[in-house]
Amino acid sequence: MKLFGSPFSGRVVKAAGLGAALFMAATAVQAQSGPFAGFDGSWSGNGTVALSDGTTERIRCKASYKVAGATLKQSLQCASDSYKFLLSSDVVSQGDRISGNWSESSRNVNGELQGTAGNGQIDVFVQAAGFAASITLRTSGNKQVVQISSKGEIRGVNITMSKT
Repeated sequence: MKLFGSPFSGRVVKAAGLGAALFMAATAVQAQSGPFAGFDGSWSGNGTVALSDGTTERIRCKASYKVAGATLKQSLQCASDSYKFLLSSDVVSQGDRISGNWSESSRNVNGELQGTAGNGQIDVFVQAAGFAASITLRTSGNKQVVQISSKGEIRGVNITMSKT
């Protein structure tokens, strides 16, 4: 039976290629489903930080998100001319409820977080000894907005980033 060079072999190759393409598409859709859909990858952008002394500074930020099923690892690095923070978190979801741990390494502060995630948005409340903040992350396509509000040294952060 001559398989290669026959019209039958062309159909087999096309069917195999179509099957592989459908599998890859299904895998990509599955990877982008769940409460952390749309966050995976690297992001960068600019924003402002409002400090407790009333000053506001422009900041530059980079973020990285690694999504694996019901878990999210996040790293957010921001800096201005006189200020920087390095925020990271490990989060797990149970439905739309999320919980986990966070740390800010430049000030050696860490604690717990809890909140909700879904439809391209994460809302969490983070706390540690002597510190608490609310954080909202909204992602739509290749654009992300991060807002942080607290009563500590950093009063507010507003960042707009694009996927890189």
